Amino acid sequence: MKIEDTLENQFDELGNDHISTSEDTPLRKDAFVLDDATKIERIRENVRDIMLTLGLDLNDDSLKGTPNRVAKMYVNEIFGGLHPSRKPKASTFDNKYKYGEMLVEKNITLYSTCEHHFLPIVGRAHVAYISNGTVVGLSKMNRIVDYYAKRPQVQERLNIQIVRELQEVLGTEDVACVIDAKHLCVNSRGIRDIDSSTVTAEYGGKFKEELVRREFLNYLNLDTHF
Repeated sequence: MKIEDTLENQFDELGNDHISTSEDTPLRKDAFVLDDATKIERIRENVRDIMLTLGLDLNDDSLKGTPNRVAKMYVNEIFGGLHPSRKPKASTFDNKYKYGEMLVEKNITLYSTCEHHFLPIVGRAHVAYISNGTVVGLSKMNRIVDYYAKRPQVQERLNIQIVRELQEVLGTEDVACVIDAKHLCVNSRGIRDIDSSTVTAEYGGKFKEELVRREFLNYLNLDTHF
C-alpha cells in the first residue's frame, strides 16, 4: 500500500473516532485576510463544482440558487463563530446582592457542526458558575455557547472553549459546562445509530470537588415546565 493511502486511511479513522487534536480551533494565520464577500464567492464556486461533479443539473430552478445559499450560510451563519469580530461582548456586574451559591443556566439550545464530516451536532449545553464577586448577564452565557458552537467543532473542545471563555470573563476558575448532543455523522451515516447521544463535561475550580459537581448535576435533573 502506498504511503499516501496509508495516511488517508489514518485520517479517515481519526475522523470516524471523533478525536480532537487541539483545544483551539485549528485556524491558519491568514484565516481572516479575505473579506466575507470574497469567501462567499469562492465557496459558491466550490459548492457549484461539487454539485456538478455529483451530476446535478444546476439549471433546475430548485438547485440553481443552492451554491449561493450554502456559501452565505457557511460564512454568515453556521461558521460565523470563526471570526473574532463576532465574539459576544460579555458585560459583567458587581455581585452587590452577595449571591454566593451556584448559578446554573441549563438547556441552552446548541447547534454546531462536526469538523470531520461537516454534519450537524444538535443538543443542549448546561453551564454553571460560582461568583467570586462578579456576575454576567444570563443571555451572555447563551451567546457564548452559540459563538463557539458556530464553527467546525469537536464536542470536547466546545466544552473547553465555553468554560475557558467564561472563566476569563468572570475572573474565576469556578465554571462548569456539560453538553448532551446528537451527532448526525453518527446518527445518519457510518454506524447510523439514531438513538445515541454524546455527553461531555468540563469542570473548573470548585466544580472539580465531588460535592459541588454533584450539586450541579442534580440541578440538571430538575424537570422544568412552564
